[in-house]
Amino acid sequence: MAEIISTEVAIVGAGIVGLAHALAAAKRGLNVTVFERNQQAVGASIRNFGMIWPIGQPQGLLFNRALKSREIWLEIAQKAGFHTDSCGSLHTAYRRDELAVLEEFIATTGKQIDSVALLTPKQASQKSSALKTEGLLATLWSTTEVIVDPREAIAKIPAYLSAEYGVKFVWGTAVTEINSPQLIAGGKTWKADQIFVCSGRDFETLYPDIYGKSGMTKVKLQMMRTPPQPNQFKIGTSLCGGLTLTHYSGFSHCQSLSTLKNRIQAETPYFPKWGIHVMVSQNSQGELTIGDSHEYGLTPDPFNKAEINRYILDYLQTFVQVPSLEIAETWNGVYAKIPGKTEFIAQPETGVTLVNALSGAGMTLSFGLAEEVFASV
Repeated sequence: MAEIISTEVAIVGAGIVGLAHALAAAKRGLNVTVFERNQQAVGASIRNFGMIWPIGQPQGLLFNRALKSREIWLEIAQKAGFHTDSCGSLHTAYRRDELAVLEEFIATTGKQIDSVALLTPKQASQKSSALKTEGLLATLWSTTEVIVDPREAIAKIPAYLSAEYGVKFVWGTAVTEINSPQLIAGGKTWKADQIFVCSGRDFETLYPDIYGKSGMTKVKLQMMRTPPQPNQFKIGTSLCGGLTLTHYSGFSHCQSLSTLKNRIQAETPYFPKWGIHVMVSQNSQGELTIGDSHEYGLTPDPFNKAEINRYILDYLQTFVQVPSLEIAETWNGVYAKIPGKTEFIAQPETGVTLVNALSGAGMTLSFGLAEEVFASV
């Protein structure tokens, strides 16, 4: 009879969602094994801005989840040895319809939280020397945003989990079958009390029928990165243009948003066509990460479109001025999403929990979500 290897908790996927659930389980004293089909995580978890972005989440459950995630990020970064920058963020308004959204956001949200404020152009320029102040009407300042380099963080967290909690990582090994409490990985049979499937965009392999009925799709985004800025130039804080107000659900309650969306559609229809909104962050090496776009569909186009990158860079230069916009790297990332939902959690059989479709907010929400999941399991 073939050997059966036992673990208390098995986690499929070593992206940020899987790592968050591994941490939550390990902190509760459970024996944890993480299976990753690649030799290292190479999916959406390393192909993003590295933004922990509470300001993008609506007040209540999701904003509080984001703040909990932020707290955990700062705690483990110190222990795992990767850089964080609690730099906050600025959302810019150069047009009256953008300003109207910022003012409504402050009027409806500012009394609930003390981490946001409307700044004058002069005040905003003190936060970021990269901000173009000509024509600037105001900015929304938020203190809660944190930047990490996702490539560094996602690479270092597994070593921390192994050293601190004894979490076992099985790299280069795909889980091909689950029949709880057993699973097959790399041709070997494992037994686990609890199995968490955190497979991201690869939702066709395990429980495809469950995912197929969920309405889940995929979102492809295009991004770019510059070399380190000359003379150690720092942008100071993450920066967003007015397009970003139309993207994040944290602003969706603002009634003035419809006027802004209508103007964008009339003047620049290629922005909504490609789901473009423009942000820039800076990592500890001084590199700028710039993006992004959003194309929806179960079979993402593998080829990047030069015109999308041009749209992004042209728009970036309407509110940002930096020494160099030379592009060193371009790439695309793909994540899972269910339109209108912030996560997908299902239990297809006893002892198995599917956690997926954090809709591009995995860095912001995963650690907080994992705490909620383990509190309820």
